[in-house]
Amino acid sequence: MSTPYTFAIFTSAASLPKDWDQLAQHNLFLGREYLSILETSAPENMRCRFVGVFDGDGLVGIAVSQFVDLSNVESFGDRDSCLKTKVRNIVFKNFSSKVLFMGNNMLTGQNAFAFSDGIAPRDLLQILQKAAGQLLAEFKPHLVVWKDFTTQQAEWFTQGFANYFQFQTQPNMVFDIPSWRSFDDYLAALLKKYRDQYKRARKKAEGLDKRKMTLDEIRHHQPDIYRLYRTVADKAPFNTFYLPEDHFAVFKQALGDRFLFYGYFDEGRIVGFSTLIKNGCDIDTYFLGYDADCQRDKMLYLNMLYDMTAYSINKGYKRIIFARTALEIKSSVGAVPKDAWGFIQHRNALANRFMPKLFKYFEPESVWQQRHPFKD
Repeated sequence: MSTPYTFAIFTSAASLPKDWDQLAQHNLFLGREYLSILETSAPENMRCRFVGVFDGDGLVGIAVSQFVDLSNVESFGDRDSCLKTKVRNIVFKNFSSKVLFMGNNMLTGQNAFAFSDGIAPRDLLQILQKAAGQLLAEFKPHLVVWKDFTTQQAEWFTQGFANYFQFQTQPNMVFDIPSWRSFDDYLAALLKKYRDQYKRARKKAEGLDKRKMTLDEIRHHQPDIYRLYRTVADKAPFNTFYLPEDHFAVFKQALGDRFLFYGYFDEGRIVGFSTLIKNGCDIDTYFLGYDADCQRDKMLYLNMLYDMTAYSINKGYKRIIFARTALEIKSSVGAVPKDAWGFIQHRNALANRFMPKLFKYFEPESVWQQRHPFKD
């Protein structure tokens, strides 16, 4: 059935409709300012397109898409360096290396689109399908992926998605902060086992100097920061991109105090960093990096999680978006898993028939145990 809605595709944040940010007001990652950062400091293998959905002259929906070319990326990281990995890389690069994401592949959560009361979700998706068709003609990808949606949002994907495989990714780890007034309230709510874990981590980290870094400091330490980032990124089981070296400096310059960059120093040498983004009532964790030896000896990653939690509670935020990966340790500080769903289609009809098996082959299900750190 036809709809009264139309769409337009934009290649630059500067060309977006003037009322774009009105629809993006509840999500920084859909706003013009963030999208302009993607233009100047996106990964080399990524090209972004922005979609406006209109009812007549009125903007009723906005969306982000990313075309990612994985043909020159070592997608399967050092963690799985073996013959199976080499075979997977060959197969992937020849048959699945060009991917169109309807959404933001650099983030976890529903950062694909936003819409007004003037359009129903299913109508929005119907017109975004048409926009995706135009992007398919432009980029000619092997795969089309829509990500990441809650269980309720996934129910919108009906008409036009019969040939897509619905998959469940690693959950989004989210900490819904109770009405605590300070980090001391958080510590008081912990079970003894997890309070002891906190004390042990802090003891291990004695001697480390943590400080909020300015734009000039980020630029000064940029080569070391990038090395620390790659230490973590290269251990991931699967990579679809690598950030450019100046990414954090560009982010800081554009967002100012809304982007927090913390460096961890040992005798004057930077050994780790973490980043946070203020996004309305939420704190979104972003990328981090660390020296592998310091991580082992100082429990650096766990200390970063506690620091993120302390900041968010003390500043009165409602949620911390810890994203996916490292699920168990994130749950040990209080994050809980939120289901995340996606939809994937291979443009080759034969390959698409086997998508359920192919998906499991490329990224096996993670096995982990959720921790429950708080008193009843």
